[in-house]
Amino acid sequence: MRKIIIIEDDTILNKTLAYNLVSDGYEVVSAYTCSKARELLEDNYDLALLDINMPDGSGLDLCTEIKKQSPQTYIIFLTANDRESDMLKGYEVGGADYFTKPFSVAVLCRKIAAVFENIEQHHPRHDLYEDGFLYIDFSEQTATLDGKNIDFTPKEYRTLLLFVTNSRLILTKTQLLEKLWDVDGNFVDEHTLTTIISRIRKKIELDGHKYIKTAYGMGYQWIGGGME
Repeated sequence: MRKIIIIEDDTILNKTLAYNLVSDGYEVVSAYTCSKARELLEDNYDLALLDINMPDGSGLDLCTEIKKQSPQTYIIFLTANDRESDMLKGYEVGGADYFTKPFSVAVLCRKIAAVFENIEQHHPRHDLYEDGFLYIDFSEQTATLDGKNIDFTPKEYRTLLLFVTNSRLILTKTQLLEKLWDVDGNFVDEHTLTTIISRIRKKIELDGHKYIKTAYGMGYQWIGGGME
């Protein structure tokens, strides 16, 4: 799962971007200051959305720090600075792209998808889930539970991927149904969804391990193998 950090002090813009990117299946963390960003940057990210004018520092300096720690991180600057000299500074410190405010969130999200599609073509990666008990390779569609092979149907793999890429978030039935709609147009209704989740639970929730929590009246939540 691709990891994105949003470093932007505009609360509304930051939350809007995070909401849309999480909906697109990315793992997203947000920072509203440079100091908070530096704490979060102890982890590595596939992509950083970086405002240049932060309340407690410069995004240009942060970019230099990110590229030093994680050279492969793709950096897109978000800024109101539209002068050519400002843009050139961004590129000089390691930025790969530049979105001038105001911009279309939909266009930015599509740009990010295109970036990852291009990276995937040159450096294919596997989507994996592993917690020491359950192992799922979504790319190869193979899985084991406590070291023993376990079989999932294609729809079960798709459902599991939705859960693990949105860990700890409550996914409504509507959200799940929209994402599970087959590209071939095969309809997935609420009864089918309930059946899929029930089958998954029977296959993986063994020996006290709990993975999917029902949020009554709302939907379901991936809680990641906690013990009952």
